[in-house]
Amino acid sequence: MNVRKNTYQYNNYKALAAKFKDEKQYLKALKFYEKAYHCVESKNDIEFLLDMALLYDELEDYESAKRIYHEVIETDPEEVAAYYGLGTVYDNQNEYDKAIKYYQKAVELDPYYDRAYFFLANAYDQTGNKEKAIENYSKVIELKPDDFWAHNNLGAIYEELNMDEDALEMFKRSLEIEPGNYKALFNMAVVLNKLGKQSEAIYYYIQSIHSNPSYPYSYLNLSVIYKELGDYEKAIDIITAGINNNEDSAFLYYNRACFYVHLNMLKESLRDLIKAAQLNPDFIEYAKKDEELNPVKELEAFKMVFQ
Repeated sequence: MNVRKNTYQYNNYKALAAKFKDEKQYLKALKFYEKAYHCVESKNDIEFLLDMALLYDELEDYESAKRIYHEVIETDPEEVAAYYGLGTVYDNQNEYDKAIKYYQKAVELDPYYDRAYFFLANAYDQTGNKEKAIENYSKVIELKPDDFWAHNNLGAIYEELNMDEDALEMFKRSLEIEPGNYKALFNMAVVLNKLGKQSEAIYYYIQSIHSNPSYPYSYLNLSVIYKELGDYEKAIDIITAGINNNEDSAFLYYNRACFYVHLNMLKESLRDLIKAAQLNPDFIEYAKKDEELNPVKELEAFKMVFQ
């Protein structure tokens, strides 16, 4: 056996795989990863195997990714990245209990692995274990005080649990880290509105819209504030701007239909209901049961379309 020739060939396959991966030509990259994998030199090359597993994950070939990660663990039972990688694969498959198992192993091996704590927190959140989610997001913040998403996600959990003052502090910190982030601005508005600080909530919803005009929920929530204030024309103006920037958002058309009813603009309301139903047929049954739409239901055209 010509060891030098084989080693050269292995390194060449790896170099080509890395080149195509950098160029985002993932299928070509995989071809050369697999050629390299069949070289004997690959068996103890942990870095190579981890890169290959990651590519399988990116290509959504989750079973192959898991197989390679397990090979790494067989070679080195304390390779943290392999446990973390398995966690992300199960995470991508929405198998959160299994993901938790591997993320926990990763942080046992490396107590400073902030990304493992982050996704462990998210997995706990997905399974409804808010206490553990809070504990692990807090650990991320301890390890990485400028982690925007850890603050933002922790704030969202606090808001969900009606711990609104705690949520507000997290969102304020998020905006200190990333001023102008639309999601943090939106979340600030949600909490402020819950706390009865309506004018401040309006300010943050407007800032969120300026930051990201394509996020439909900012328009919806802001328009609902004006609806609650009885200013239906303002509510319609805002939600219309939202529709202009999010033409496929069925719920924006549906809510504008509800606003039109209060101004007795029933034909306009029906037009929006039809559009909402075209975009999302679930709104057909919803409209039939919605008492706010009772005046529209008297129209013959509504009966023809929805009944």
